[in-house]
Amino acid sequence: MSDVLLVVVDAANVVGSVPDGWWRDRRGAAERLRDRLAADGVPGRDGPVEIVLVVEGAARGVSSVPGVRVESAPGSGDDHMVELVAEACRERPVLVVTADRELRRRVGELGAEVAGPRTVRP
Repeated sequence: MSDVLLVVVDAANVVGSVPDGWWRDRRGAAERLRDRLAADGVPGRDGPVEIVLVVEGAARGVSSVPGVRVESAPGSGDDHMVELVAEACRERPVLVVTADRELRRRVGELGAEVAGPRTVRP
């Protein structure tokens, strides 16, 4: 069992939580979130973390950077996040960052902790 916290971030949900024009450039908005996560990590979390940013739709193809692994969901971003959580929860603690109620329920049933977008986007 690893004690490195896996933080899975729902890019579409976090980006969409602030009406700052993100819809004009979804890929750019996801890249800005990725870069903020790489620079700031997860405020308030002590100890080592691994950050995975899950992108979908127009944001697919955003590349990873040191400190943030980006995963392009082949279909539904929610389904991809549930798959990641189901695999990881067997071996380590997991935090999912989203405001999506159904996704929160699904990953919570697998044993993940959940937090809202303000966790990574003040």
